[in-house]
Amino acid sequence: TDRSRGLGDVYKRQILACVLFFIVKKVAPLYTKLQLCMDRVNAVIQENLTAIRAVKAFVREDYEERYFDEANRALADTSRTTFHFAVLNLPAFQLTMYTSIVLILWFGGNLVQTGGLKVGILTGFLSYVMQIINSLMMISNVFLMLTRSLASARRINQVFDEKSTLSDPVDPVIAVSDGRIEFDHVFFKYKADAKEYTLSDITLHIRSGETVGIIGGTGSSKSTLVQLIPRLYDVSAGSVLVGGHDVREYRLASLRDAIGIVLQKNVLFSGTVRENLLWGNAQATEEELWRACRTACAHEFIEKMPGGLDARLDQGGLNLSGGQKQRLCIARTLLKHPKVMIFDDSTSAVDTATEAHIRRGLSSLGEMTKIIIAQRITSVLEADQIVILEDGRVHA
Repeated sequence: TDRSRGLGDVYKRQILACVLFFIVKKVAPLYTKLQLCMDRVNAVIQENLTAIRAVKAFVREDYEERYFDEANRALADTSRTTFHFAVLNLPAFQLTMYTSIVLILWFGGNLVQTGGLKVGILTGFLSYVMQIINSLMMISNVFLMLTRSLASARRINQVFDEKSTLSDPVDPVIAVSDGRIEFDHVFFKYKADAKEYTLSDITLHIRSGETVGIIGGTGSSKSTLVQLIPRLYDVSAGSVLVGGHDVREYRLASLRDAIGIVLQKNVLFSGTVRENLLWGNAQATEEELWRACRTACAHEFIEKMPGGLDARLDQGGLNLSGGQKQRLCIARTLLKHPKVMIFDDSTSAVDTATEAHIRRGLSSLGEMTKIIIAQRITSVLEADQIVILEDGRVHA
């Protein structure tokens, strides 16, 4: 009867819904675990490729192979467990479908024999049931794919939901007037709940146009100190002033545009020398590019490269030496014409003669405040002021 057929459809949908609910509930946490295992495999591969010279130098190929094999086996085991439950979807739905077909043909055939049902109605009903179950199978596959995608979406949303602790003030200062810098009883720690301060009671006064050298042992927080100037971090206590204003009063883009940093770890991009230099100033002319290169002593090797400024650089500047990359990064920063220029141990790979040439070139930029972090005392001998840091404090 119509009522019995309706009840049969309801029971089938309930069975299929229970099966799908069980599979999704079981598979959802496994997909999250699967993504973590994939991350680990990718991290191992990346480390092996980027540190391949170190692996060969220390003859650690066998160790790295075992380490990769361990990560890969964990991924394989997790994948096997995950898809063991995920593939239950298809046989469960097919079992329901074929059981329904057998039962329909059995009861429908008996009704056809007794004359209670026509063959055309039976075949039509059978085709409708198969269409419905096939549609439910496709919907269930969508649910499984959504379950996997949600595991990735949650991790993406964690990045999007991360709130920046640095923001522009309500009525920001737009322009940096000059290169004056003041540290007024500055205390800083990376985490609010840290037991000790990374920087403690730093008080410094740097006049516009001065050259200041900062030296100290490894871990004395030299880089941390200069990173407070462009407000890469906010001080925990005290204040940092640039151009007579607290850095927290500036619009971030304006403050950072007025401060040039040559990082300890050089960053170059694949492309031409010209394209990398134009990061400093997209409107720079040919003459300005060469002037910056001569100041940084980068013209010596650029002129010898095929194509000069249009010579190609490999990814990360792998076809340049460490000293050449440092000089190119200095030239790129000079093109910004910043009010303050920070050198974070950025001439460590340059020979002393070339470093002396760079210092002489920078000394002609009298209006620019220059802060030089160095390990060699010769790098800061000609500075107007030398600051010695020890354990996050000004020692002398």
